Formats: sequence, C-alpha cells, structure tokens
Amino acid sequence: MARLIMFAILAVVILASAIFCVSTKRIMRAATALLFVLFGVAGLYFLLDYTFLGAAQISIYAGGITMMYIFAIQLVSKRTLQGLSERWLGKRTFLAAAIALVGFATVVVVLLKNALINSTIVNGDMLSKEVTMDTIGQNLMSADKYGYVLPFEFISVFLLACIIGGLVILNNKKKEGSK
Repeated sequence: MARLIMFAILAVVILASAIFCVSTKRIMRAATALLFVLFGVAGLYFLLDYTFLGAAQISIYAGGITMMYIFAIQLVSKRTLQGLSERWLGKRTFLAAAIALVGFATVVVVLLKNALINSTIVNGDMLSKEVTMDTIGQNLMSADKYGYVLPFEFISVFLLACIIGGLVILNNKKKEGSK
C-alpha cells in the first residue's frame, strides 16, 4: 500500500512538473520543472528497486543534462531568446497537430507489433527470459566489446569541452563589449 501511495505522489509530481515545464513562458522555470520531472522519474526507479538506474538518472540526467541546459540558457542572449518566440496560428497549428498524430500512430503501431508484448499476452512465457539488472549493469560498466564505459567517458569529456568553449566565447564577447 505504501508503494502505491508513493507511486501516486511521484506520478502527480511528474505530471504537474511536466505540464508546468511546457506551459510556462519563462525558460529558467521550465528548466527547473524539467529537473523535478527527472527527479520524479528517478524516484520511480528507486520505487521499483532499480537503484542503479535511479542513481544514473540523478547523476546523468538530473545533474548533467539539466546543468547543460542551464549553461546554454545563460550563454544565449535575451535578444536571441525573444526572437525565437512566435505565435502558432493557422496552418502551423494544423501541421503540428498532424505531425503529433502521425507520431502517436507510429508509437501505437510499434507497440502492437512488439513481439514481447504479443507473446506475453498470448503465452505469458517471455517474463522468464527477462534480462536482470545485474546483466544490464555489467554491460553498462564494462570496457569489453559492447560495453558502454568508454562512450560514457567520451561524452562526458566532450560535454566538458563544450561548456569550457562556451565560457571562453562568453568571456571574449564580454571583453569586446567593454571596449
């Protein structure tokens, strides 16, 4: 019963934060709401006893990606952000709705054709072939063939280089502006 209550609380936090994230006009508030969404998803992982995925969610997404968004927001000038806002009127609204419907239909078709779902519903035997979290963790943290440690490290170094490059560009713009 406690798990159900925690799930309900996390679901409400995730949904409310996600709706606030896409409906607010202030970009820093949207980034903060996104942070709450990512923490809520990490809470769901912890609720399911997937501690590795929960810790990865917090460290990679809630920590790294959200900080990268905030750095990007701070580096972009207000004039550039104001130029990006426009009203959705007429044909653009219908085009966006059509694209959203095509995307939704694609997701539904993929789910219906998924062999795991079909065999689980019909036979119920696919759950015995479930990949354990130990196997996923070993594959993610190994440097062997099909391991993901080296790509993770490369991406982290690349993101650090991007942040440093952005700060250097910002510093050069500030020096040019003060002259």
